[in-house]
Amino acid sequence: MLERTYVMVKPDGVQRNLVGEIMSRFEKKGLMIVGLKMLQIPRELAEHHYEEHRGKPFFESLVEYITSGPVVAMVLEGKDVVGTVREMMGATNPLAAALGTIRGDFGMDIGRNVVHSSDSLESAARELGLFFAPGEIIEYKRALDKWIYE
Repeated sequence: MLERTYVMVKPDGVQRNLVGEIMSRFEKKGLMIVGLKMLQIPRELAEHHYEEHRGKPFFESLVEYITSGPVVAMVLEGKDVVGTVREMMGATNPLAAALGTIRGDFGMDIGRNVVHSSDSLESAARELGLFFAPGEIIEYKRALDKWIYE
């Protein structure tokens, strides 16, 4: 069964011109991009997105950072998409992330780790609802899916 997750190229990834490279890695893996947009996250949306961190010492810096520049928001679809994307991204701290992962290849600091993705299907549903209206997620079939999935 195909699942969906939320992925965001953070402001540092956008500023460093890594959007195409990151999207390409997901596509080359066989994941489908079924929703895509660039946006400047307003403070209120950022606070909702990071709601679970409210009251923690780093909450304000998270909100300031994620609203500091444009981001690219994506909806990815595939089998075990949450786990696959998390594996491809690597550890939250880029210095601990394996080479070959997005963070391992492009990150140097935990506060500038290039990408975010949902950590569960429940988080994905919540985050997708925050960043995408139902009409912004596209249903389609690829002819090459028979070469990706049995």
